[in-house]
Amino acid sequence: MIHIVFNEADVAVLQQAIALDGSLEGEVVQIKDDFAVGPIANIYETEGYQQRRDWWQNALQYSPYTDQIDLVDDKMTVFNLIKQLNEDESLEVWIWMGQNQHDVCGYYWLMPQLKDFQGRIQVLYLNNLPFINEKGGIFYPSWLSEIQPKEFLKAKKLARPITLSEFEIDPDEWLKLCRENSGVRLLEGGKKIVSKGYDYYDAEILTMISAEPQKLSKIMGNIANKTKIKTGDVFLVWRIRKLAEFGDLEIGGDWEKGWKEISVKLKPVILE
Repeated sequence: MIHIVFNEADVAVLQQAIALDGSLEGEVVQIKDDFAVGPIANIYETEGYQQRRDWWQNALQYSPYTDQIDLVDDKMTVFNLIKQLNEDESLEVWIWMGQNQHDVCGYYWLMPQLKDFQGRIQVLYLNNLPFINEKGGIFYPSWLSEIQPKEFLKAKKLARPITLSEFEIDPDEWLKLCRENSGVRLLEGGKKIVSKGYDYYDAEILTMISAEPQKLSKIMGNIANKTKIKTGDVFLVWRIRKLAEFGDLEIGGDWEKGWKEISVKLKPVILE
């Protein structure tokens, strides 16, 4: 079997689970793009793909991940996946999802491309399910990487084939989101994704920034620890850059030297 996950941290934890249970033996493959943010219009066409790539190139500028854009080739990952499925008719694919918009949007992008293999594509959506944490307490994980490897052994019982009706309905839901092309996508519950504008997180970002200059790294730490924002740091820093362009923030330091050199503060309000 081939296991599909959508986060780098999930690869390691699933590999640890496989080491505990030989029945899970198989390659772990990651879909690397975050389809919960950015443009997705005509996502399967060359023009739409290039528009998305250009957007990511801009968002990744000055970040510690500037080489990421050349490493992420999910189209080739799917091409190779389909090739393996055609060559080995006994092969199954297991798609693992946590309860978050990143995984669910990745699933929506991926699954229409595997429709020809209905019956061999299993999904494991760990939605509203209790697990035991390291201290023995019960919790409801949003991300696969939050789950202990040994807990995956009971999770595997949830594997079920993606149904024919899902292969018909879910791509329609995804194409609707692609037409809306809103910039931010949120998980409301189940597999329901709603579209929001690129500025969706701006108000909450601004609450973490004061009139006194703060290092960008400190602001990002506060956003991670004190807000309900669940999106990547690259998108958030891109929005901070946009807020500076709009005149809401002042940036100190040289972007060319990377994030660590940057300080941010609210722009003073000048009363006329």
